[in-house]
Amino acid sequence: MWREMSRIGKKLVKSGLVESHFGNISVRIGNRMLITRSGCSLDEITENSVVEVSVEGTCPLDMIASSESIVHRAIYRNTPALAIVHAHCPFSVTLSLLHEGKSIIPADSEGQYFLGEVPVVKGGIGSDELACNLAAALASHKSAVVFGHGTFAIGKILEEAYVTTTQVEHSCKIRYWYDLARKE
Repeated sequence: MWREMSRIGKKLVKSGLVESHFGNISVRIGNRMLITRSGCSLDEITENSVVEVSVEGTCPLDMIASSESIVHRAIYRNTPALAIVHAHCPFSVTLSLLHEGKSIIPADSEGQYFLGEVPVVKGGIGSDELACNLAAALASHKSAVVFGHGTFAIGKILEEAYVTTTQVEHSCKIRYWYDLARKE
């Protein structure tokens, strides 16, 4: 499974959806999850870059797992997700800062069809508040944007979470340009 995580990590970095050391990826396997290590370069994931931890509670390996492990756990416990991609997509982050609403509404037809509204949630990095807010948002949406921080997308497989991440960023680009053009 680490090879699939590596493939997705390389795609995220290559497409500019994350900087190398930011963001994280996980996959649920029963009551466990494989998650990238804290500080891991997503374009250089190896077998040693992935940690297996419990979904139900903390464990000693949490010290080296992503700082967002608590968030991934809450999402897995409260949604049907089997894979999560967290990226720091620039247009998504920008729109979360510019829009004061609780969601981003895509202007493009694909975004409207595939995403619907994209919730914007708040909470500190790796906090209980963020875990609770994201789990609630992702119970009824494929993705959400954390205010000023980045996207979280879920899927049955990593590829699905990756594609949703790209869709959110594409729709946020269109929304940004559309809003900018309307102001002129």
